[in-house]
Amino acid sequence: MNMPFKKIVVLTGAGISAESGIKTFRASDGLWEDHRIEDVASPEGFARDPKTVHRFYNLRRDQLINQGVEPNTAHLSLAEFEGKFTAQSTDESSNNQFTLITQNIDDLHERAGSKNLFHMHGELLKIRCKHTEKIFPCRENTSIESVCECCSELGNLRPHVVWFGEMPLYMDEIYRSLQQCDLFIAIGTSGNVYPAAGFFELAEAAGAHTVELNLEPSNNGSRFKEQIYGPASEIVPQYLNSLI
Repeated sequence: MNMPFKKIVVLTGAGISAESGIKTFRASDGLWEDHRIEDVASPEGFARDPKTVHRFYNLRRDQLINQGVEPNTAHLSLAEFEGKFTAQSTDESSNNQFTLITQNIDDLHERAGSKNLFHMHGELLKIRCKHTEKIFPCRENTSIESVCECCSELGNLRPHVVWFGEMPLYMDEIYRSLQQCDLFIAIGTSGNVYPAAGFFELAEAAGAHTVELNLEPSNNGSRFKEQIYGPASEIVPQYLNSLI
C-alpha cells in the first residue's frame, strides 16, 4: 500500500448498517415505534416514562443480537483496510493513523474487526448508572426493576445512548483527529445531525481531501471533493481498494 495519505478519518452513519438489516425504527411521520422521538430519546422522556424507554431499547437490542444481523462488506472492508493501513507504519516517519467515528449504536464495526473506533452516540450493548456514570455490558432486557451493579439500587440504570440534548461522546479525541487528518471519508450519513454534520468543515479546514460515499447526496454532498453514490456494501470496498 503506497498512498499520499497518512491520517485518515472515516465517519459512518445509518446508511452503512441499513444493508445489514438494522431498522431505523423511525417512520415517515417521524414516529419511532409509534412513539415521539422526544419520548424515547431524551432525558425528559426517560424521566417521564422509563418503562417505555427500556422497552424501546430492549426491542432494538433484541434485533441486533437475535435477528441475524451481521456486518456487511462495507464494515468488513473498513476493518481490513485499517489493518493494512496501520500495519504499514514501521517507524515514526510512517506513522499512519486511522480513526473510525460512528454515529451508530450497533456493534457491527467491532464484529467486523475495526479497532480505533469511537461511538460518539453511545452503544446499544452497554448500560450505565445514572449516578456513578459507570458503564456495564448489556445483552439482556432491562427495566425499572433492574438492579445496578455498582449502587445496588433499582431504577438507576439507563441505556448508554446519547439522547437529544446530551453531548456526544469522545468529542476531544474526535476533534483532534479531524484537525490532523489529510483524508476524510463520510459514509452513509445524512449531514442533518450536529455536531457530526460539521465534521466536514473541520476536515476541510485542515486541508484534508474529502470524500462522500452515500446512497444519495447528503446536505453537504456537493461540497465534497469526491462523491460516489450507491449501496455502501458496493461502493465502500471499491473506493478503499482504489486507495491501495
